[in-house]
Amino acid sequence: MATSEHPSKLLTFLESRKNLTGSACGVVGLALTFTGVAGAYWPVVVAGLYGAGALIAPPERPAPPDFPDPAARLDALRGDFAELRDYLAEVDVPPVAAARLTRLDELLAALLDPGWAAELLAQDPEALHALARAVRQDVPEAVDTFARTRWWTRIAPGQEQPDRHLERQLDLVHDELTTVAGALRETEARRQETHTRYLEERNP
Repeated sequence: MATSEHPSKLLTFLESRKNLTGSACGVVGLALTFTGVAGAYWPVVVAGLYGAGALIAPPERPAPPDFPDPAARLDALRGDFAELRDYLAEVDVPPVAAARLTRLDELLAALLDPGWAAELLAQDPEALHALARAVRQDVPEAVDTFARTRWWTRIAPGQEQPDRHLERQLDLVHDELTTVAGALRETEARRQETHTRYLEERNP
């Protein structure tokens, strides 16, 4: 293990900015030696110039993380939405909750459609986060919790029916995503108003 790390560290040092800059300055020192300027102290001159070059070299800057761009995150979210749809198709929920799920499905499908909404979402990290949370956490957790709680209610009746909790949770998710859609609409409206003002100022 150690023997494989040493060559890697040595190669990293040889390719570093400090070594390259110091080596360039050291070459200058050799040139001074060949021209007779350095004299008998040429080793000190070469070493000094190398050290000075290494000191003035800019520090190494690690490469930033290569996170996926918004378009890639949207594509991944669409795939997760399709998986969520497959899951919901297998779950038995009461008619009222099923209607709320259908309404929520239509809203999510519209927001994730690869059209104008996707362009706005790619520029709004908070809206994209809200959609991802709804698809990957809020909706599946609400439905799964309902299914498990309903099972316990059947074998231990007398408790509060889980249907109302599910309906309320789906309403809250829908309200949040409706707010997201409204914010995206306002963004487009402001863009339109800005263009109108531009045309008015250009044509007084």
